[in-house]
Amino acid sequence: MEAIKYPFLDLGKVNEPYMDGIREAVERVVCSGRYIGGAEVEAFERRLGEMAGVAYVVGVSNGLDALRLILRGYVELGVMKAGDEVIVPANTYVASVLAVSDAGLVPVLVDASEETSNIDPLLIEDAVTERTRAIMTVHLYGRVSWGGEIKDIARRHGLKIIEDNAQAIGAMSACRGLYGGYATGGLGDAAGFSFYPTKNVGALGDAGAVATHDKELADAVMALANYGSNRRYHNIYQGFNCRMDPIQAAVVAYKLGFATREGEERRGLAGIYCTHITNPKIRLPRLEEGHVFHQFVVHVEDREAFTRYLSANGVGWDVHYAVPPHRQPCYADMLGKRYSGVLEVTERLARRCVSLPITRCTSVEDAIAISEIINAF
Repeated sequence: MEAIKYPFLDLGKVNEPYMDGIREAVERVVCSGRYIGGAEVEAFERRLGEMAGVAYVVGVSNGLDALRLILRGYVELGVMKAGDEVIVPANTYVASVLAVSDAGLVPVLVDASEETSNIDPLLIEDAVTERTRAIMTVHLYGRVSWGGEIKDIARRHGLKIIEDNAQAIGAMSACRGLYGGYATGGLGDAAGFSFYPTKNVGALGDAGAVATHDKELADAVMALANYGSNRRYHNIYQGFNCRMDPIQAAVVAYKLGFATREGEERRGLAGIYCTHITNPKIRLPRLEEGHVFHQFVVHVEDREAFTRYLSANGVGWDVHYAVPPHRQPCYADMLGKRYSGVLEVTERLARRCVSLPITRCTSVEDAIAISEIINAF
């Protein structure tokens, strides 16, 4: 087997162009003596709010906690209660579903669209019941999951729309959001962001954020993330410790300035793949203007043979995601029995998906060479 010539991801190389700014940000925080909260976190929150077009942003510990805090915030405010339902895409990372069940709510899974891998909007309304309180839309792989159908369903049934924006920072929708903007993270009522190091805008560890147009929800999230306290020694909720580290805030705030460039570079590599890969065994993703390609995911019937071939030819790869949430052991009782054999598209995508290199580790020449290798499969 040939050594990996075209790595899937090397975070050192990804961060290399930003190192001067990262060092300056870290040194600034260390020298400030303020290691929890403070000006760096506030500056990050303002910058992200401007980017997403929202009035309120709360920096938190990670992307899962961002979604957990949104839903717990709605529960504490009386918008939702234990046993209420939240519609969630079946084809997503398990974090989307974990956040729902953690808040005492019931995840209702809706199958994916074969074409987009995102939730099929034509199936959402059939999943709405008298207990439904929200739709969680996930911009999977950086492809926007938004449109008139989702807005109309939410309006007709009085539902909140929560965006899982963990993979789509910098993405833009062709359809206006509830509050007039087009940037993901500001399209619905609230959104969770992740800045996990592998994301298009990655921290040096775990980090996340909640963005919302609702001050009451923002205040609840801020308190919940700080032990449930809205002022010192005054705990109005049974909260958590989910605060954002100011070092991560400073690093991410700096890197947010390069989010547009990152998306453009990834779209460029995606365009090369879509132009040069001609093997009929490989189903390619659709190119769209606002897609930021957190992952470039292709589908192939015999994944085992394909990935073995890629490795043998020095091409790095990954799978996002091999096991859907309803097939995870932790959801065997809650979801496994209910959805067994029902989510056909999601299960087919999970069997066939393969992610190709699409970060700064991959040059234009690399993408062309990888395409030629794939065409010979």
